[in-house]
This record gives sequence, C-alpha cells and structure tokens, in this order.
Amino acid sequence: MASFASRKNVQKVIFPGAITDDQMCYKKIRKYDISHNKIATQSHTYNDLFYKHGASNAIDRNAATCTRTYPIGGNTPVETVWWKVDLGGVSSIYSINIQFKSYDGYVDRQKGRLAGFSLYVSNSDVNSPDDIKKTTLCYKDEPKLPPLNLTKKCMEYGRYVIFYNERLNGIAYQEEYEVANVFTELCEVIVQGCSNASIYGINCDTPCPTNCKDSTCHIENGACSLCKPGLTGLDCKLKCREGWYGMNCTKLCVGHCRDDAACNHVTGFCDRGCAAGWKGDLCGEGFRIQDFAVVLHSYTILSTSV
Repeated sequence: MASFASRKNVQKVIFPGAITDDQMCYKKIRKYDISHNKIATQSHTYNDLFYKHGASNAIDRNAATCTRTYPIGGNTPVETVWWKVDLGGVSSIYSINIQFKSYDGYVDRQKGRLAGFSLYVSNSDVNSPDDIKKTTLCYKDEPKLPPLNLTKKCMEYGRYVIFYNERLNGIAYQEEYEVANVFTELCEVIVQGCSNASIYGINCDTPCPTNCKDSTCHIENGACSLCKPGLTGLDCKLKCREGWYGMNCTKLCVGHCRDDAACNHVTGFCDRGCAAGWKGDLCGEGFRIQDFAVVLHSYTILSTSV
C-alpha cells in the first residue's frame, strides 16, 4: 500500500469537459449570489489615464478590478462616500461579503481606510447620507480595524445594499483610522440570499407561509417575522385571542359590540353592530339617549312636512 507521503503527490486526473472542485465550489456560491452584474452606483468616481474605477467593478466577480472614489477626510471637501447595488427587486438577504483592495506592505493603511464603514439595506433608492442613515443598519464596523476580506450575516429584506463610510471634519477618530486621503476601493461586494423575498431554504425554492405579512419569512427556517393582521404564532396560523386584534394582535378591542360580542380579530370592527349608546366603526364613540331622541324627533318632523 502506498504511503501517505507518496499518495499526497499523486496528480488528480481531470477529464476533458469535467468540472473541477474549485469550479463546483464557485458554481455553488454563484447560485446564491444575487448581486452579480446587477446595477451598481457610487457617490463619486476617481478615474486615471489607465484604469476605470466605476461602481460595477465590485460586482463583476473579478477581484483584480476594483472601484475607487475620490478621497475623503483630511483637507478634502468630500467627507462621505457611498456605494450601492440595486438587486432588481425586494430580496431576502443572508450575508454580505466585502473585499477591499490590498497592497503589499500597506495592509494596515488599507484597513485604516476601510475602518468605520457601515452596511445598510433599503427598499427605496437613497443617495444622501441623512437618507442612507434612515434605512436599515445591517452592520457597523467598530472598534477594531476590519479585515480586508470579511463576510457579515445580514438577514434582512430589501432591494438596495449600501456601503457607507465617512471622515467628518472636527471628529476625533481612533488612532488606527486613516483620516486623510481615504480612498474607497471595493474589489468585490457579494450579496448572498434569495432573489425573491417570498421564498426561503437552502435552494431558495420553498414558499413562505401565506399568513406572513408581505409574504416574507426567515430565509433559513421560514418563520414569519410579522403576521398578517389578526394572526399570531410562529407560522401565523393562530387567530388573536378574544378581545384583541390587528398587527401582532397588539390592539385591544373597545368592548362595546352588540350582545357583548368580541370585535373582529382583523379589523377591530363590531361585525354585528354596536351596543346601545355607542357608535363608530369601532363602537368607541358614546352618545346620549337624549341626542338620539332629538335626531328621531327631527326626522319625524321632516317626514311629516313632506
């Protein structure tokens, strides 16, 4: 029997047309890559005579081509930078991989440039720093310097994934941060998940429960994050307990339905009408019998005159 030492040098035979292990692994990753070759934009672009550093370089799946923006920080007039990708529709996101450009001998400098960045997810297209910060924060880098290749879980729903960073004048940053000539160079941004937010599972082929709000659910186990109004439970199959209604069954019925009936578990309305002395959609507006008598009297006079 050949020894381990001799076996480890055996060359693997690849038949013509066969898929290698590396290709198979890449194919598996690509299957869930929902950002590849989608539409990408960035706040500003630094181009030189030899290379174009556009936003699309981060989604071409060629790590040798990277984005590059004008520097932020220091004495430059630009204090913020953003990059974003439009996934083409509301998607169920699982993770985001960031690959920042590395230079031999300048790894710490590059980490200092990347430091402090944030990842956001949004359903709407936003551009200003204020609007970006109002969207869903998925990840905020702090306090240690980040690796230049990192992946963060981000189980959110959204159409846009946004990379954001800033170097604001007058702010004291950590010693390790680069605060001048902070170029942003994203070589790859890989968003993994399901391109349809209404499906889940390892193959992105299982429909979310129909009772989930907006038909969206947890990408791994299919649990509803929110139920449709009037429903509760992990799979949203349970009606609100009597006397409660609405989203997440958090609204208390007014309690003035006819014959002491419970309100509708979805709308809160009294389906059979209000108890005597109460009115309105929710039967929450009380009125006096005298008021009713005045209305009845007026109606009688009007009917008689006609």
